[in-house]
Amino acid sequence: MAWPVLVFDIESIPDIQGLRILRASPKEATDAEVYAQWLQERKDANQSDFMPLHLQRILVISCVFRNAEGLRVHSFVDRDNASEGRVIQNFFNALDKHVPQLVSWNGGGFDLPVLHYRGLRHGVVADRYWCLGEGGGPDDREFKYNNYINRYHMRHLDLMDLLAMYQPRASAPLDAMAKLCGFPGKLGMDGSQVYQAFLEGKLEDIRRYCETDVVNTYLLYCRFQKMRGGFTEAEYDQEIGFVKQSLEALVPAEAHWREYLDAWL
Repeated sequence: MAWPVLVFDIESIPDIQGLRILRASPKEATDAEVYAQWLQERKDANQSDFMPLHLQRILVISCVFRNAEGLRVHSFVDRDNASEGRVIQNFFNALDKHVPQLVSWNGGGFDLPVLHYRGLRHGVVADRYWCLGEGGGPDDREFKYNNYINRYHMRHLDLMDLLAMYQPRASAPLDAMAKLCGFPGKLGMDGSQVYQAFLEGKLEDIRRYCETDVVNTYLLYCRFQKMRGGFTEAEYDQEIGFVKQSLEALVPAEAHWREYLDAWL
């Protein structure tokens, strides 16, 4: 298996400011009132209360970065409630710098479209990410045949999409597949609880939850590599052991990794 690999996951909340703009909401209306009115209208119309992708405000982008030097878990976080653009830019800067194999679980269906819309809104620059081999870059020819944008290229591997043979009805949840493969799965919360946690000021809990999700994705990616021949059985066992060792090293500073490792038993 070739490194570097960058596995990523995002956590987002409803963009109430954007909702205000699109609905021309009165200034005196509170955020809670604007959101509640939108929810009620969706309910009355028998429509989903899931916020459209262009109105998903990104709070956290968590990454597992694996290269020849080791494994790193890192999160880009909007801690001041005003830095979404910088969070997205920092993520694409990391991608442009390392040009890694990009891995996600449903990234093509959710995470990347959200990053596209929100990046467009904030004026983010990601020239290497958008390279399609049309000129202007050092990897121009290579990107023509293997880029981040094409669904069937491997530079971005949406593991859920591939395993489902690109059939949405065949998709499986990350939590279920992680647990079925012997990994811990989700800890602390799920995506439907993120907005309420944000309103309660639990941003670090959201960040920790996102990090455990992205480690689950990396572990499933390793399992997939063994299945496709990218790892031998011995190499796979060695990598899984290395992940555990790397997380153990994080425990003194980040107690949620102790909970994660204990759940792995």
